Amino acid sequence: MSAPQNPLAASRTASSQQSELAAAPSSASMPDWYTQGLPHIWLPYSQMKTAPAPLAARSTHNARIQLTDGRELVDGVAAWWTACHGYNHPHIRAAIEAQLATMPHVMFGGMVHEPALKLASRLCALLPGDLDRVFFTDSGSVAVEVAMKMAIQYRLNKGEPKRTKMLAFKGGYHGDTLATMSVCDPEEGMHHLYGDVLANHIIAPLPQDEASEAEFFRLLETHAHELTAIITEPLVQGAGGMLFHSPDVLRTLRTAADRYGLLLILDEIFTGFGRTGTMFACEQAEIVPDIITLSKALTGGTMALAATIARPHVFEAFLSDNPEHALMHGPTFMANALACACANASLDLFETEPRLEQVAAINAHLTRELERCRTLPGVKDVRVLGAIGVVELEKIANPDALRQRFIAENVWIRPFRSIVYLTPAFTIPPEDLTALTDAIYRVLSTEN
Repeated sequence: MSAPQNPLAASRTASSQQSELAAAPSSASMPDWYTQGLPHIWLPYSQMKTAPAPLAARSTHNARIQLTDGRELVDGVAAWWTACHGYNHPHIRAAIEAQLATMPHVMFGGMVHEPALKLASRLCALLPGDLDRVFFTDSGSVAVEVAMKMAIQYRLNKGEPKRTKMLAFKGGYHGDTLATMSVCDPEEGMHHLYGDVLANHIIAPLPQDEASEAEFFRLLETHAHELTAIITEPLVQGAGGMLFHSPDVLRTLRTAADRYGLLLILDEIFTGFGRTGTMFACEQAEIVPDIITLSKALTGGTMALAATIARPHVFEAFLSDNPEHALMHGPTFMANALACACANASLDLFETEPRLEQVAAINAHLTRELERCRTLPGVKDVRVLGAIGVVELEKIANPDALRQRFIAENVWIRPFRSIVYLTPAFTIPPEDLTALTDAIYRVLSTEN
């Protein structure tokens, strides 16, 4: 038998095309809600002229997604990294039902409620250091926007109007809104088309070696007078390509922020709540940021909720007799009672079920099973951290086609950029995790 070729070549054989056709839903067998609604929907991250038809999900359970056509897929990405306890956990469901019967939502302007205040107290007790003031929003991008507004207004309130820029990093990703796009990687990211309309911040290399550290400090020295904060994703730059860095990098950033009088913002929207092996990634560096952002797994992947949490010295800069010194931000559904009830139930599960032990077991499994991919043609790197497994390729010529091949293997894996990755639920059964790693190996080792 000939050696396997690069499975990501642009041309595809008839067998590959047949697998993709088998994975695509047949419109004749689809329910009315699908055929009638699909022409009116705009899907994310998709060139809808050429993208395959989306799958029709019917139900979920733990790490599996049931489709309307009867197929069942093992979910390797946990609903974009959110469903850490698996789908439909009975404890979270019960919390939603109880809260729904009492008060699904009430405005958070001039009024508070128990689920939000209870959650704020629990988060502050769980986070490292003195992070103790919580501002709730309803998405990760908005949580980062709020962090940026806090950092900018912190300077304005202190009478430093020229210090309003951020220092962010190559490979970084912080959201898709206009403000957050401005601190994403401007060249490698998905937002380069917007370059001319975005705010101009300073983008530096992560200080991981002598050369990048020298460039990082050169930029700091040059721009410190106009900077208010450093912002980064700790340990893993997620949407930038699942790029890992060591805790030493975070220590360098904390030291640099202190030296130049800057705030340090850590975006733990992806890394928070156990994904990297500790409850929060910054714990591995034993540092405390000035502002931290949380979302995704905050509610166990059940409802939309995010939080931006600041230390006392940040919050105190907003306390004044001047009304203009207040933080003027207030999403309509901030601190939604149902979502806060979900998040409290999720924290209950971290307290009562062995989530970090499960992450350690997933780490060992991924390390063992993905390593065999390293020798396959076209594979550039294999890396694992916590419950994150990555096979980096030289190139993915057609991500849509590769996704269809995984669907044909009855797994839900969404390659992007040049990586095939897994971020499963922490509760995934070992046999389902094996199904995912085996599918990756089979697909990447099969001739096209």
